[in-house]
Amino acid sequence: MSDETPLSLQPGQLLARGVCRLMRSLDFAVLEEFVPERGKRVDVMALGPKGEIWVVECKSSREDFMSDGKWQGYLHWCDRYFWAVDAGFPLELLPDETGLIMADAYGGEIIRPGFEDKLAPARRRKLTLKFARDVALRHQRLRDPRI
Repeated sequence: MSDETPLSLQPGQLLARGVCRLMRSLDFAVLEEFVPERGKRVDVMALGPKGEIWVVECKSSREDFMSDGKWQGYLHWCDRYFWAVDAGFPLELLPDETGLIMADAYGGEIIRPGFEDKLAPARRRKLTLKFARDVALRHQRLRDPRI
C-alpha cells in the first residue's frame, strides 16, 4: 500500500498525520494520543529539540470542536497549544490566543503560533520522562506484539 493512501483513518486521524509530518519537518518528535495524566488525552504531543512541549488538538468539524469542553485543561501540559483544522473549518470558532495549524492528511502549516506559556521545570521533566517511556513502550509493542 502506498504512503499516500489514507487507509481507513477518521478525519481527525488524517489531520493528526499531517500535523505529525509538519512537526517532524520542524525537528519535533511526535506522539499521537498522548495521556499526560489520567482523564486527559491529547491528539498530538510534540517534543522540540530544545525540550519545548507543544500540544495540538485536531478538529475535523464545527461539531467536533463544539463537543470538546475540556481543551482548556490541556493548556497546563504544554508550552504552546495549537488547533489543527482543515481549510473548510470555520476559523472564527477558535480562540485568538491559541495557535492555529492548517493541515490535511499529507502535511500542514503553522498559521498562528499562539502564546507561549513555559511549563514549570518539574512538570516539564515529568512530561518528558512520560513521553519517552510511552514512546519506548509503544515501540516495544510494535516489535513484540505478544508482550
